[in-house]
Amino acid sequence: MSRLATAEAMIAHYNAQDADAYVALMTDDAAEAGYRGAVVRDGKEGVRAGLKAMFAEFPENRADILSGYQLGDYVVLHEQVFRSSTAEPFEVMSIYSFEGDKVSRVEFVR
Repeated sequence: MSRLATAEAMIAHYNAQDADAYVALMTDDAAEAGYRGAVVRDGKEGVRAGLKAMFAEFPENRADILSGYQLGDYVVLHEQVFRSSTAEPFEVMSIYSFEGDKVSRVEFVR
């Protein structure tokens, strides 16, 4: 599977609110963070727990991929995120860093 396809699969798992399948595509020490900023979810278990809490808070949550690009060990996805049917959607750029075939870090520009 290409790195772009892996990132797209992660979004499919995110949209299915399947935190276990999402983190299965990550390294054990993976992290999610603000772009060039603080880590918000640390390690595979931290990402899993954070996603499960978010899915519980926003059961209608989903992300639509507007475009995606792969360059070497990096993938960038431009996404539109919907938290609920009543909230305004927002756009985000997600930057996926890879180690081998697994994601080691996701950084969000919002």
